[in-house]
Parts: sequence; structure tokens; C-alpha cells
Amino acid sequence: MLQIAVIRENRDQVIAALAKRNMDAVTLVDTVLNLDEKRRATQVALDNVLAESNLLSKEIGDLMKSGQKDQATALKEKSTSFKEQTAQLKEALEKYTTALSEELYKIPNTPAAIVPEGKTPEDNLTVFQAGAIPKLHEGALPHWDLVKKYDIIDFELGVKITGAGFPVYKGKGARLQRALIAYFLDKNTEAGYVEYQVPHLVNEASGFGTGQLPDKEGQMYHVGVDDLYLIPTAEVPVTNLFRDVILNESELPVLCTGYTPCFRREAGSYGAHVRGLNRLHQFDKVEIVRIEHPDNSYQALDGMVEHVKGLLDELQLPYRVLRLCGGDMGFTSSLTYDFEVFSTAQDRWLEISSVSNFETFQANRLKLRFKDKDGKNQLAHTLNGSSLALPRVMAGIIENYQTPEGIVIPEVLRPYTGFSIID
Repeated sequence: MLQIAVIRENRDQVIAALAKRNMDAVTLVDTVLNLDEKRRATQVALDNVLAESNLLSKEIGDLMKSGQKDQATALKEKSTSFKEQTAQLKEALEKYTTALSEELYKIPNTPAAIVPEGKTPEDNLTVFQAGAIPKLHEGALPHWDLVKKYDIIDFELGVKITGAGFPVYKGKGARLQRALIAYFLDKNTEAGYVEYQVPHLVNEASGFGTGQLPDKEGQMYHVGVDDLYLIPTAEVPVTNLFRDVILNESELPVLCTGYTPCFRREAGSYGAHVRGLNRLHQFDKVEIVRIEHPDNSYQALDGMVEHVKGLLDELQLPYRVLRLCGGDMGFTSSLTYDFEVFSTAQDRWLEISSVSNFETFQANRLKLRFKDKDGKNQLAHTLNGSSLALPRVMAGIIENYQTPEGIVIPEVLRPYTGFSIID
């Protein structure tokens, strides 16, 4: 969440920045500032009463020691009054603090200066495009027909054992999926990221820490008996490894990668554009997470973008990079780049990665700090990116690499699959 001091000191700038998200934030920001003023005034009053109460307690103690019990007894009545005031002020302080937190959670991150204005995905800015779009043979098929033809992914079996959006990978399809996971992890570790294996369920505090709660409850699977959430992305458990941590400046940057299945309810997602692998309730993804010094986070973001480009270049898939407009960015992001691969058989672009800088938004929730050279604790910047999400990468490979003889495996993956074609 945004720091209250930043909002207090930069009210107009915060409102103007949030307008890029097509949000009229005046009322919300002023509500936050009003609650903050009441909270701070109550804290001052409480501190004053506690100080007076402490002085009075000392005075009563001194009187008792000197044998002046009558005077001490008289002062005890005043002490009782202080205790009542203290209880009332503590109750008011808790009320204002809770209300302030609830309102702060409603405010999204402020977009970076280079975020383009816009309301819909059509307003996103294409900043890079690479790779030749292949010309497919006559009779080329979309991936949902190809996987059935070659018996490598079974959507009907997934419906049988769980429901729609939970595919079963079979034979060479399962091996290709496993090959992509291993390839992505190897490339990430070669680039300096430390691999983690993390839990696939998280508690409520972890969901709040990275901003999935309270913004995306409807998209997350909740295990009610244990009050845990199935993760929508490895970003959540990996970033929360550093919740309530104070790093030394010399430890920055911290680079993490991890593979996990991801679970998303995707409520309200219907139609041909979500057919097959295009949108799932359970899918595999390899994630990269960075914790950076604020001075270096945008340079790090550029490096993450180049890293993901390198993966797609090696897979020889046609892709483009978009800088998301204010209206299409996620709640927690300051700047996001989306990667899309072109599906020739579907004649459309498929999103396969988002790479984002959250600046201090997540770190403030996480209390993730570093000790600077002067010994002061500062909030770190957090970043994350898909490196990569597998379903649409699989769809792109299956469709763009199809031939009359079968689906050719990209050369870089053959050491991982052990075969060069699915036929």
C-alpha cells in the first residue's frame, strides 16, 4: 500500500497520478488524510496522558515512601481518572488505526511517469516486437484440435476428475511441459536467480503482503477449514519469504526464482478466447522475483524484460512487448510490461508474461526493509515477472511449430524432451 507520509506530503500529486488509472481519488485520499489526522491527534493525546500518569505514579510512590499517605490517597483518585482516559484513548486509537488501514488498502499503486494514459488493453503501447510469424500449411489447426489429434493433452479427462479448466497432460505433452519448466528454471539460475521450492498454499497475511487481498478474493481458491488460499502465482509465497525482514544494503539485490502450479478461479471467463489452454484454473508457471534498492529498481526491471526476451528468442516464437496503460495495470503495479506470443493458428496475440515494478507498494505491506549506509531502515522495492507462464507458451509452440508430419520441438528444448517431434 502507499505510505501514509507520502500521501500526506504529496496529496495533489497522488491524486493526479491515480487519475492515470481513470480514478477520481479525491474523496478516498481525503478520507485517508482525515483518519490519519484523527489517529495522530489521538496518539498525541494518549502519549500526554500516559506521560502525566507516569509522573503521577512516581509522585504517589514518593509520597508513600515519605509517609504522606493521605496526600498519596488523594492523588490516587486522579490516577484512576488517567486510567479511564487512557482506556478511552487506546480504544479510539485502535478504531482510527483500523479504519485508516482499511481505507489505505483501497488505494492502488501510483503509476510511474512513463505509464501511458488509457482505459483498455487497446490503449497499451507496443514497445518491441520480434520474430517472424510463420506461414502454416493448409489445414493447420488450433492447439485444442492438435492436442487431441496427437493425444498429448486431454481436457475431457480434466473435466471428469475436477472440472473445466484443469487439463491432463499426457505422454509427450507431459514431457514437453516438464521440459519447459526445467529450461526456464535453468535459464533463470544461470542469470543469477536462486531457486526456491515454496508452499502452494498461503495464509491471509501472505495474501495481504503482496496485494492479492483484499483486491482479488473472488479470483482465489479459499480452503475454508484451514483459512488458507491456493496461490495464484509463485510471486505470493516467494515475496513473502522476506516479510518482516530487514536486509543490509550490501545484500541487495536479492534474486529469486521458483516453479509452482497456479490456481485462479477466473470467474466470468467464457467464450472462444478462453478455449483450450488460453485460460485455465490450474496452470504451471516459473516466476522471477527481485528485491532491489530504490535507486536501481527500474534498471532491474529493464534487465528482467531483456531476460524474458532472451527466452522467447531462443524458443523462436514471434512475440511483442507492451507497456500497459494506466487503465490496464494491476492494482499493485507502478509499471508493467506484458509479453504476448502470436498464435498463427488462432490469428491472435496471447499474453504469456507480465513483468512489473511495485516500488515500495508491496514492501510497505510486507514491512520489507533494508538498512542503508547511515543505519536507517528504508523500504525496499519489489519486482516480479513470469519467466514464463506455460499454457500459452505451450499453445504457441504447438500451433506455430505444427507441420503436416507433426509438431516440431524447438531446438533449445530437445535436450530436455529427448525427442524432436510429436507425431
